[in-house]
Amino acid sequence: MKKILVVGSSNTDLIIKVPEIPRPGETLLGGLFQTFPGGKGANQAVAAARGGGDVIFIASVGDDAYGSEAVIGYKLDNINTENIKICKNSPSGIAMITVSHKGENAITVASGANLLLAPADLDDAEEAFDEADLMLIQLETPLETVAKAIELCKELNTKVILNPAPAAALPDEILSGIGIITPNETEAESLTGISIKNENDAGMAAAWLHKKGVRKVIITMGASGAYVSDSASGCRMMVPGFDVKAEDTTAAGDVFNGQLAVALTEGKSLQDSVRLAHAAAALSVQKMGAQSSIPRREETNHFLAGKLKKL
Repeated sequence: MKKILVVGSSNTDLIIKVPEIPRPGETLLGGLFQTFPGGKGANQAVAAARGGGDVIFIASVGDDAYGSEAVIGYKLDNINTENIKICKNSPSGIAMITVSHKGENAITVASGANLLLAPADLDDAEEAFDEADLMLIQLETPLETVAKAIELCKELNTKVILNPAPAAALPDEILSGIGIITPNETEAESLTGISIKNENDAGMAAAWLHKKGVRKVIITMGASGAYVSDSASGCRMMVPGFDVKAEDTTAAGDVFNGQLAVALTEGKSLQDSVRLAHAAAALSVQKMGAQSSIPRREETNHFLAGKLKKL
């Protein structure tokens, strides 16, 4: 089995259910309060592990209860945690999340120990980079650490998937080292300056990213699905998603990316990998929480098989 290296954040999500996402200056009386493990890096690592991948996770947590409980959870999902950094006198990352009755969310993050994941920590994880067949990375850790990870993968000829979230502008040297990039519409606009309202806009944004050296672009577009563009094959298409009733969309993008990484390491085509990732994400939005909502591979396969029968 090929190994997937995930470099990224580890947070604990504090979630409040509310009637609507509050406006600036507005106070709302919420309902259910829950605590779940989260963080984009951790969510993607767990999604990849439950999706059938052999996962190594590089992250940074504080020496507090949130951090220790998070690491215990990763081990339960059979994730290699040997390269998770424990930072003394630093809190673990925290995310405050409000979720509306429509399943929409608003998230505020206190990064804590995530900001202490330094480029030097990646040098200390040399064996993990040597073993990896593919790296999945996001933007909730310092940008210089992201750049270092991509540089190491470039030296080793290791495939890289960058999920550019939270949205940020990125230098050309980072973009040129990426095999696959997976922004949503907002993130694609932050990268390219092109507002994504339809498939044509997505195509223009993908072309802009190809010019920067990114070989494969997957722009997720919510219920519409994902726009896929491969500069090598010339393939450009929309891969439809699945229409389900959303309870909480918090980790949908992370689940998509984790399952995508697994499918690609299994040798599936880009289109089939995206379709499988859509299925996993569709299952996740029907449950509350981030990692608590992530499906296992057998669930995803069953869901996808049922949907394909109806086509």
